Amino acid sequence: MAETNILVIDDEKEIAELVEIYLVSDGYKVFKASNAQDGFDILDKETIHLILLDIMMPGMDGLEMCKIIRETNNIPIIMLSAKSTDLDKIMGLGIGADDYVIKPFNPLELTARVKSQLRRYTKLNPNSTAHETSKNEITIRGLVINKDNHKVLVYDEEIKLTPIEFDILYLLASNPGKVFSTDEIFERVWNEKVYEANNTVMVHIRRLRGKMKEDERQNKIITTVWGVGYKIEK
Repeated sequence: MAETNILVIDDEKEIAELVEIYLVSDGYKVFKASNAQDGFDILDKETIHLILLDIMMPGMDGLEMCKIIRETNNIPIIMLSAKSTDLDKIMGLGIGADDYVIKPFNPLELTARVKSQLRRYTKLNPNSTAHETSKNEITIRGLVINKDNHKVLVYDEEIKLTPIEFDILYLLASNPGKVFSTDEIFERVWNEKVYEANNTVMVHIRRLRGKMKEDERQNKIITTVWGVGYKIEK
């Protein structure tokens, strides 16, 4: 089985070492960096499959680093932060993170989130040996989604999506006309129960619409049903 490499970028040595212990015990190979520059150096040299990225670091912070990584790379990024307000979460998810974990955290919960993101990435990454072998393509309203190669075309223009964004779009497109509430989307995409109201889904849909250039079209592909949720019409 191919080795799975995880990059932990955190200036708190004790936290980085604790995370490493749990991840190594689950069979992952861990690379550690205490600042953004060291993290970029590792990304240049190694094949990394997931990043655990602290927000508050000396020099370049995690938000800026995430933004730069997202310009060229769609691997899963889980933000780590002591900041727990909805605004902080929205900022983290809005600039490209796939998940947001608040410090102090339960290491077992963190490893569960790591596994969830890696499962999604492995399934959707076109270079993965685990992707489906049968053709699985949806064409609807100027949108073409191929689940085999994780390729998305919007009016013949290819767009790059993170695994979470792809899952949300594929869920809506594969159920044309059906309205999904934010809670339903969260539970179907994240495979977790919703225990409290949050803006996670709305942030991802806002970012997804931006990549699809929805604001430039009068007839939107993703439709908002006010007070209910989201859908893609046939």
